Amino acid sequence: MMAEHVIRCNPFSGHLLVFCNRRSDRLKILYWDRDGWAIWYKRLEVGTFQFPFAETGRKEIAAWELGLLLEGIDLSKGQRRKRYSLPTGRPESPATTGPQAEPETS
Repeated sequence: MMAEHVIRCNPFSGHLLVFCNRRSDRLKILYWDRDGWAIWYKRLEVGTFQFPFAETGRKEIAAWELGLLLEGIDLSKGQRRKRYSLPTGRPESPATTGPQAEPETS
């Protein structure tokens, strides 16, 4: 399958595989839908999509970034403001590691 050989990813992973043509005015989104492949196709009447291609031709983006891309927003011009993110090795939450609450007695 093309997704396995060209993009080097598991096509059954649940990711959306987005492909665009050379003119960047058409795109196809391919995904596995429980029991078969589904495809979504969009052709622009005017304008182009501005894809954030990596040097490898493959770029992983978040769902909200795909939404912006489909709305015509150039992701390379936008700048994301600094936000908090959890460390890579996520510690357990205090609720599961803290002292156990004693039951109330009346």
